Amino acid sequence: MLFHSTVRKELARSFGASLVVLVTIIVTMTLIRTLSLASRGSVNPEEVLMVMGYTVLGYLPTVLTLSLFIAIVGTLSRMYRDSEMVIWFSAGRGLSSLVRPLFAFAWPVLVVVALLALVVWPWANQQTQELKERYGRRGDLERVAPGQFQESASGRRVFFLDKDTPDNKSGRNIFISTLERDRETVTSARSGRVETIGDAQFLLLQNGQRMENSLKGDGMRISEFEQHGSRVKDNDWLGGGEGPTKARSTLELVREPTAQNRAELGWRLGLALAAINFVLLGVTVSSVNPRVGRSGNLVFALFSFVVYFNLLNLGQSWISNGRMGLAPFLLLLHGGTFAFAAFWLAKQHNNWGWAALVRRVSGRAA
Repeated sequence: MLFHSTVRKELARSFGASLVVLVTIIVTMTLIRTLSLASRGSVNPEEVLMVMGYTVLGYLPTVLTLSLFIAIVGTLSRMYRDSEMVIWFSAGRGLSSLVRPLFAFAWPVLVVVALLALVVWPWANQQTQELKERYGRRGDLERVAPGQFQESASGRRVFFLDKDTPDNKSGRNIFISTLERDRETVTSARSGRVETIGDAQFLLLQNGQRMENSLKGDGMRISEFEQHGSRVKDNDWLGGGEGPTKARSTLELVREPTAQNRAELGWRLGLALAAINFVLLGVTVSSVNPRVGRSGNLVFALFSFVVYFNLLNLGQSWISNGRMGLAPFLLLLHGGTFAFAAFWLAKQHNNWGWAALVRRVSGRAA
């Protein structure tokens, strides 16, 4: 049908424009956040773009849903404003007849949102976690940066290096603080270099001082040296474990139905179900008086989107705390929203007034 194809073309243009704007905003915000993590030493500065890419992939389900919702509301509001809806209604077609062309346009987006939420979201989080863990497992010597105090992976050593050479094998004005068992050691040296003997690396310090302090109260010992050598371990990282719940696959969450896993599963399923509900909500909130303008209903549409996703986050917290089950939450929030949108659409389609609707319900009850 010509009208359906025209609507889909306008929806595609509006969806594409909204998607470009939202992705640009998300990329900018993610870049700032990732650079902040890199400055704190949480991620490798050389892998900032990779971390940013995985993070943007995680945000895509929400971005696609919001872009689709804005496209539907914007297109239908424009049709109301330009009186195209009057022609549509005069042809004997009601508001509910728009649901079919809207879903015909939206179903590929809905499928992509479901795949992103159930498959890509945990994969992207897993890749980001692996990048952070790999950067956290780097050796102590790789952490040293000139002019900065750097902590080892285990947190038992603190390094400071004033200047280093281009080959990163030697430096000047070195400070090392070590905490081992019941002894705290502070070593300072004018210069030092790294030498590899066999498969081990040794840090050789020249012209320095070493202070050992017993935490048991046995006293303090200070010694000076012309040359001091100590072996540097490649890795004393204490990480591990199963990783965060959001980095686990959907199949693992189903196989191990703990409270945290059910909460994460509810969040992922909620992203897919919310995208479907927003198609119906977009039809119901798009009706606008041509004399008033469309800014009011667009603000209301964005407000409803924010409220919906806040309820989704609140439900995830409730499920993880055991205050609500997964099935009741999905039925109450998403099923209730679908029923509300369907009822509101039926009211607008049949032009029901609240007074006539109450009289009709009261008459049937009598």
